[in-house]
Amino acid sequence: MFQTFKDSFWSERLWLPTTITWSDLEDHDGLVFVKPSHLYVTIPYAFGLLIIRYFFERFVAFPLAKAFGIKEIARNKIHPNPILENFFIRNSRKPSQTDLYGLAKKCNWSLRQVESWFKRRRNLERPCGLKKFQEACWRFAFYLVMTIAGVGFLYDKPWVYDLWEVWVGYPKQPLLPSQYWYYILEMSFYWSLLFSLGSDVKRKDFLAHVIHHLAAISLMSFSWCANYIRSGTLVMIVHDVADIWLESAKMFSYAGWKQTCNVLFIIFSVVFFISRLVIFPFWILYCTLILPLYYVEPFFSYIFLNLQLMLLQVLHLYWGYYILKIIKKFLFVKEIQDVRSDDEEEVLSEDNEPECLKNGHGSAARNPIPNGQHVH
Repeated sequence: MFQTFKDSFWSERLWLPTTITWSDLEDHDGLVFVKPSHLYVTIPYAFGLLIIRYFFERFVAFPLAKAFGIKEIARNKIHPNPILENFFIRNSRKPSQTDLYGLAKKCNWSLRQVESWFKRRRNLERPCGLKKFQEACWRFAFYLVMTIAGVGFLYDKPWVYDLWEVWVGYPKQPLLPSQYWYYILEMSFYWSLLFSLGSDVKRKDFLAHVIHHLAAISLMSFSWCANYIRSGTLVMIVHDVADIWLESAKMFSYAGWKQTCNVLFIIFSVVFFISRLVIFPFWILYCTLILPLYYVEPFFSYIFLNLQLMLLQVLHLYWGYYILKIIKKFLFVKEIQDVRSDDEEEVLSEDNEPECLKNGHGSAARNPIPNGQHVH
């Protein structure tokens, strides 16, 4: 039964155009071709990248943050309230109005005091700028290295390339060592991002990030197994080249370098719109979706790959919308602020709060993060 399923899953008519068979992709004459088994190493490599990331953030990003003057923000500490703490942990971080009334009655507090306690409690769990800087620094370093590697791999290849030829079987590309490491490291990195979503700073577009990471892993895996490495490498470098500028803008934002952050974000926006809303749909997607129809009959591999590419394009439009909102704000307030940020909530005035809510470090902990430090 397993063999039957395996034969059906790897059917040539599902994965390959009629002009290619699996035998064409077998190693011969010293040429090595891609194999699905190559992808097994991406999981242990992902954990290896998480280990490298830990040491990078501790011994590179942390000293760099200190050099920029980024410190951990001291937030208001509150005296633990067993009733509210139990509700916060077991029920909800944001209780309904009915729950607030009930809790206020149990604690013999006013409704405003209970609301303020929950806001302070939520703010205690919000990540500080130091952690955000470390995350952005790690992603910046990786994207920079991989972009340089990608350009080094592709610079002497025909960039303006008829990608439709991949679908009709020419060239039957052998695997190069640079291609192997480029793919494996990129896929391992996205696995590591997926594994660390629970501990990384959570943003409003959390679901979009999950979908993006899964789509990226699926696309890379699929393009690898079917030997569509030409389209795969181009998709990866188109994404990485914009992310460098975004992560660098975040780093300078957390450091309080407003003007530098603004300039880098504008550069990112230009690169993003050119690479993901022009080059990606009108060149790469056009070559993989439209041109093949003139030469081959649609088959599962063609349909599945292009569905994933179109899903990525939908995400590009989604993030493009957010970028436009940020630019719109910038035109009016002259500062870049990321509309996706989960800023600290403004806590009610302390005038009428009980002593247990005043047991913190003063107004600096109550105020929102300063303007210009919201690019995530």
